[in-house]
Amino acid sequence: MTILERPSVIQAKISSVRMIELTALLPTDAKDRGFPPQSRPISVYPQYHPADGWPAPADPRRKSSLYLEIGTTAGVTGRYGPIDQEAVAPLKEGMATSILGLDALANNFVWDMLQRGNRHSRHGNRKIAISAIDNALWDLRGRLLGLPVWQLLGGSGRTRIPAYASTLGTFHREGEVEETAARLLDEGYTAQKWFFADGPAQGAEGMGRNVALVERARATVGYRSELMFDAFMSWDPTYARRWAARVEHLHPDWLEEPFPTGAIDSFAQLRAATSIPLATGEHLYDRHDILPFLQRGLLSVLQVDPEWCGGVTDLVKMCSLAETYGVQVIPHGHGIHAALHVVASQSPETCPRVEYLYQHMPERHHFEEDTPAPFGGTFALSTRPGFGIEFAQDRIKESRDVFAAG
Repeated sequence: MTILERPSVIQAKISSVRMIELTALLPTDAKDRGFPPQSRPISVYPQYHPADGWPAPADPRRKSSLYLEIGTTAGVTGRYGPIDQEAVAPLKEGMATSILGLDALANNFVWDMLQRGNRHSRHGNRKIAISAIDNALWDLRGRLLGLPVWQLLGGSGRTRIPAYASTLGTFHREGEVEETAARLLDEGYTAQKWFFADGPAQGAEGMGRNVALVERARATVGYRSELMFDAFMSWDPTYARRWAARVEHLHPDWLEEPFPTGAIDSFAQLRAATSIPLATGEHLYDRHDILPFLQRGLLSVLQVDPEWCGGVTDLVKMCSLAETYGVQVIPHGHGIHAALHVVASQSPETCPRVEYLYQHMPERHHFEEDTPAPFGGTFALSTRPGFGIEFAQDRIKESRDVFAAG
């Protein structure tokens, strides 16, 4: 018998943590025309619901993004981004220094230490900061081993990952819904999501527009495409039931986040009143938060975000939990890197597709080379180590350290 020599344990301690800000001036033709009106929680006040959309930024040509980099004693650096501004303060004020000297490959330990290290770590800005660290460590692991993250997570039985097109940023003007819906179908997307512009404060007229959005989209694509709709926590149970009664015959494939995520009984009331599937999760940050939704059978789709809910480490656990209850996980499309790699590693029954905000992702990942993008409505699997995030140096006008530890 030949005894194979046991491979050496990789030694890689965290030696540095830094946040960098990249800045560029976009071409003048990239100026934002303003953001379409979207029903939001604050839209309960009419003055916070401008009918003509939200104005363009004061300086639409300036673009900046934050990236977290974690260095090691092995000479390899992990990277993740863009990172939300909300993560900067927790990282800068102690979280970054708390991981110095730890084993860079001990993802579960580092995650658990950060989760337990502060009483407020389970939610909000601290959880976003934990997510940034966790995702950067997964990228680091991939770079150390020369493998993409999806392969570290167990590989994939698929060669391409389907995406649904998220239409955030599209106006509902005459003809625009129809043109966009038809174009997305022609581009190969088999599902698309639309965002409501109105809520209870806009009364019967607003309800009419919300119903008409479903009618217009369905009339355009028929049943060749799934159609989903997002209310962004801005409705109440009575309003949601009335909308559902008027569009149920058009078979929306889900209604997303009609209520704040803490309003579990509101979800239960609506679940009992309609056959339209319900979805939520981007503002659920913890496994304990999602469990009541699963136990009560309130959701058809869970939409937790790997850049907000604790990173790849916890998203994988959430997938296992949801699978136990027969609920699909389609991560929120705030970014694309972590979500795409986790979905690729899961069964298509559990994670059938990813969300792609086609109007926002190219600019969000402006500073990156070969950012993942769908072709024919699907993504090819990355072969780069880690998440494959490399900077396109010619797009960077300035780079500065927001903070550095170690």
